[in-house]
Amino acid sequence: MKVLVVGGGGREHALCWRLAQSPSVTRVLAAPGNAGTAAVAERVAVGAEDLDRIVELADELEIDLTVIGPEAQLVAGLADRLEAAGRRVFGPSAAAARLEGSKAFAKDLMLRHGIPAARSGSFDDVEKATAFVDELGGEAVVKADGLAAGKGVTVARDREIAVAAIEDCLVRRIFGDAGSTVVVEELLEGPEVSAFALVDAGCVVPIALAQDFKRAFDGDAGPNTGGMGAYSPLAWIEQATVDRIWWEIVAATVRAMRDEGVTYRGVLFAGVMLTDDGPKVLEFNCRFGDPETQALLPRVRSDLGELLAACAADGLDGVTVEMDPRACVTVVLASGGYPGAYETGFPIGGLDGASALTDVTVFQAGTAERDGTVVTAGGRVLGVSALGDSLGQARARAYEACDLISFEGMQHRRDIAARATTQGRGTRRADGGRGTRRADGGRGTRHADGERA
Repeated sequence: MKVLVVGGGGREHALCWRLAQSPSVTRVLAAPGNAGTAAVAERVAVGAEDLDRIVELADELEIDLTVIGPEAQLVAGLADRLEAAGRRVFGPSAAAARLEGSKAFAKDLMLRHGIPAARSGSFDDVEKATAFVDELGGEAVVKADGLAAGKGVTVARDREIAVAAIEDCLVRRIFGDAGSTVVVEELLEGPEVSAFALVDAGCVVPIALAQDFKRAFDGDAGPNTGGMGAYSPLAWIEQATVDRIWWEIVAATVRAMRDEGVTYRGVLFAGVMLTDDGPKVLEFNCRFGDPETQALLPRVRSDLGELLAACAADGLDGVTVEMDPRACVTVVLASGGYPGAYETGFPIGGLDGASALTDVTVFQAGTAERDGTVVTAGGRVLGVSALGDSLGQARARAYEACDLISFEGMQHRRDIAARATTQGRGTRRADGGRGTRRADGGRGTRHADGERA
């Protein structure tokens, strides 16, 4: 099977890396990929935003499966265009990708179908949005409705910050059209987790849970970013809570979409807050998360090519996902100043030494090659991932590798997975049992209507 991966970030490097190890895959291509994907895939000089050329490329090269990494291309309808051209594609249609493309749409869907989520409202008027903040007691989360590269969210613990965030969207338009509508929601308390499942026209197959770290600095300080690190599994979550996430949130949302005439096909990523009242949805994403993918794929033992192809062909009934019981920790190395202004073009040292460490993989995101040297080319530059028999071992290996890497202005958090490591529950699988049992608790594939296969 020839597979084309669309995109050029750390998520796409991880997808190419795992697909290149899949027995079902004979050739992996990346459009455009990055300096790191060149080691595991053939790079094609086609930008991910060039939808016409991507479709032409899939035809010209007789690609068996196109895997769409970034959300913008999904929202823009690349999956629809590939399907119309007779090419098999992994990724939801534009109609299904509205779950991520419009937070207001997602919130309305959850409200209509009783899916647990924060109380919220959608506004295009500053005064009305501010009045809702007051109704919530002055604390709120303010989100740009559309795609903002993970940076359109402000957690405001006082009214002044909330109003400024609303004005950033509606008056100053710092997110452009993505912020022409704002979603204002109650500020939920509790740990946040990311849930990933494969979905086809009739089935939901959970993969695993992960936890990522959005704030730029240690102790969850600083501005929101696209993600500064992640780890999996989450040994501290009770299985009953995990089951509720899969079936009361993920499967219920797939069923809600289907009931409204939209088939979801691809990976569904739910950001969930574990509140005292149970798990509640923060937001949905229609693609693999970044950096969570870099902490999940090293744990996937199943043939990834077979999994994604089965999903694209509505063949998930009876499929299982085998996960490595070991823990994986990913630490993002970012450019100085990220998520604000930053400079690029700095040589990166230590990549070979870090990659040579046991069970360590360095995924490249914002990189380029210049005169045979890998240099920085983005805000999030690298994702350093390490497996370990315990979360503590995985974490130690990841940071050992980070300490071998250097580039001018390099910044990273030092506390990724630190709190979970001290909770000390070993490597018992919080995403579904022990050893290689299924990520949904070993209960078999469930259909989207909640019935077991």
